[in-house]
Amino acid sequence: MSDHNRSTLPQACNNIQATRGQFSSRLGFIIAAAGCAVGVGNIWSFPTQTAQNGGAAFVLVYLCFSFILAYPTLVAELTIGRYSQSNSVTAMTNLDNRNWVRALGFITSIMGLLTLTLIYSFYSIVGGWFTGFSLAPIFELSGLHTVATWLTDFNIYSTVLVTLMFMALTTLIVNGGVKEGIERWCNRLMPALFIILSVLIVFALSRPGGMEGLKVYLIPDFSKLLNQQLLISALGQSFFSMSLGVGCMMVYGSYLSKKANLPLTAFQVALVDSSVAFLAGMLIIPCMYAAMQQGIEIYTAQGQLHSADTLVFNVLPTLFNQLGVSGQLVALAFFVLLTIAALTSSISLTEPTVAFMVEKLSFQRHRASWCITVISACLSVLIIYHIETLLGLTVKIATQYLQPVLCLIIAIYGSWIMRQNRLLKALSQGFPEIRKSLFWKIWPWYIRTICPGLILIIFLSNL
Repeated sequence: MSDHNRSTLPQACNNIQATRGQFSSRLGFIIAAAGCAVGVGNIWSFPTQTAQNGGAAFVLVYLCFSFILAYPTLVAELTIGRYSQSNSVTAMTNLDNRNWVRALGFITSIMGLLTLTLIYSFYSIVGGWFTGFSLAPIFELSGLHTVATWLTDFNIYSTVLVTLMFMALTTLIVNGGVKEGIERWCNRLMPALFIILSVLIVFALSRPGGMEGLKVYLIPDFSKLLNQQLLISALGQSFFSMSLGVGCMMVYGSYLSKKANLPLTAFQVALVDSSVAFLAGMLIIPCMYAAMQQGIEIYTAQGQLHSADTLVFNVLPTLFNQLGVSGQLVALAFFVLLTIAALTSSISLTEPTVAFMVEKLSFQRHRASWCITVISACLSVLIIYHIETLLGLTVKIATQYLQPVLCLIIAIYGSWIMRQNRLLKALSQGFPEIRKSLFWKIWPWYIRTICPGLILIIFLSNL
């Protein structure tokens, strides 16, 4: 990049920043970014992947990938976002003046937005199920058993209704902007998530069979650690869980104050995200074994999960129903927890595209968010009408193929394209002594060589 372009980019970024939203504090960002990371991936997908892939062995590999691959990539994505102070498309195209780099950045960022739309489309279906199952106990306790059954029997019409309800709720929050919408609601929802999760873990471990499930969850079978399917699933789960590669964290980073210490902030986000996933497993896996103790069939004769995509909907309510009225209250708390987790992430799934439409296409924020909602809703309805084939397919394409590739490119951009002098300058803004730190001695060469190499090897082995 020429000296002229390097000098004009920060000035352009400052002009953009003057009209953009910003998180009010580093804590507000951590809660919002953790909310972006914490969601369906942690509480719906992670426990299911754990049950399918060797229990504690999967947990161990997932946690390793979260910190040796996902965390370094998260630092790179946040750095690009804060350096550019702009939407993901502008950020990726303005990092370098070479035409091929700008073209690759444009293609990558657009692919990220399209991947986000795909994720949001299937994510909203699951979030809608959570919403329907949250409302069902209320109708059940009110004596409206027919309505409760209709909301929870996975018919096409109820699924479309609750999906659209969930999307509308997400859009209303996003319309509030960064500070009054995203940060404000994440500050309310995340503490509630931790409180409900903790209470439900105590309930799960107190049930017959709960402690047996805890042993399966915590004691690994080391012979399964190098299983190829386990490695692929854990890699995809770590990137999906932290919302990496698709622009969410890049845009959130662009709203972050330059006084924030990015390596520390990213570590705190990764720690919260991994902790919620770990705690979710401590809830779901013991509940599964408690359900098995009650005679509910979880696994097939071949050792595969029954209905993995709808495990938490088919198995756990059966367990809750055996507890009478108190079970309805537990079910209400459980699915409210899942709805909260889904909402904190769905907010972030729309924000990068909203930011792009507002800053590059001159849309008003509320029009941009509703436009994205309508497009995603059409995709969601299409998936719902062919749910047996399309739901699993879209999840696999987005999380096991597109996200790892996008993360690979982000890692390359955050190290090879930005170059060390700009990286050091960007990271020093919130961490003046970074040059002498252990982080700086390891991260630059690690993100340039080790991270892309490992991601590429595992991805190619999946092909």
